[in-house]
Amino acid sequence: MTTETITSPASRPTEKAAICCIGHITLDRVITPEFDLYMPGGTAYYFAKALESLDHRDFRLVTAVGASEKGVAEELRREGIEVTVLPSRQSVFFENRYGKDRNERTQRVLAKADPFTIDSLRGMEANIFHLGTLLSDDFGLDVIKYLSERGAVSVDVQGYLRKVEGENVVHVDYADKREAMRYISVLKANEKEMEVLTGRRDAREAALELASWGCPEVVLTLGDRGSVICHEGEFHEIPAYKTREVVDTTGCGDTYMAGYLYKRAHGADCTSAGKFAAAMCTLKLEGKGPFSGSLTDIERLLAQTTL
Repeated sequence: MTTETITSPASRPTEKAAICCIGHITLDRVITPEFDLYMPGGTAYYFAKALESLDHRDFRLVTAVGASEKGVAEELRREGIEVTVLPSRQSVFFENRYGKDRNERTQRVLAKADPFTIDSLRGMEANIFHLGTLLSDDFGLDVIKYLSERGAVSVDVQGYLRKVEGENVVHVDYADKREAMRYISVLKANEKEMEVLTGRRDAREAALELASWGCPEVVLTLGDRGSVICHEGEFHEIPAYKTREVVDTTGCGDTYMAGYLYKRAHGADCTSAGKFAAAMCTLKLEGKGPFSGSLTDIERLLAQTTL
């Protein structure tokens, strides 16, 4: 199922999607000790590519790009993803630089796209909205409140903690975090982000504090130490699957959330969804770019490995 580029609320699809990911497709430069590549990126892209390999009939992607990345949106459409493209003066351009420790990266922002607004998203319908924040002004608190009235809101908090100083990205606290948690159904953060948000280094303590602000489902990814999920006060600890080789970590958190929300949307419990997401991450880490495996590959890894 495909759509044309959509620029007016009246022409947008009204059928409710199981999952709708909203975020910017970016132009990324990924630099590691082994390679230096330019490629599409951003939560929107990695999330959509991961779901492309699964049953994506009930998935919709909403993005805002400049002329340079419209071709990427068209490519996703040709692959069967339903894509809504909102106008933007330019696309986000990120530079991601990794050292030998792939859990660590530095970033520069060389261009920014226009933020998402209530007017630009009016009429969208979904059971779950996943907001792929890249920078702190991508989604205002008013947008979170509006979407929470139309479905459950899942947020990758990373962008709210990124402040651009010149071209460099520095971590800052999320000013609206306590009020925002009242409207967020699923929050995803990594170990650095949970510490910025809560001041706590222990994942369980951080998850409980975030939950106490009103978010019922907190997903904390801890790199090669796996992930911790806190759902309505109950903890689910998911170790990471072993990889044959770590090639590219960019988009790993987005891949995790694609797998996690896909399984949750289809009725899986948190542990089953977390294991599925962890298996997807392992397969993604072993190659460059977005997840390119299949449901069969994921099921085979789950069957072969006992966590």
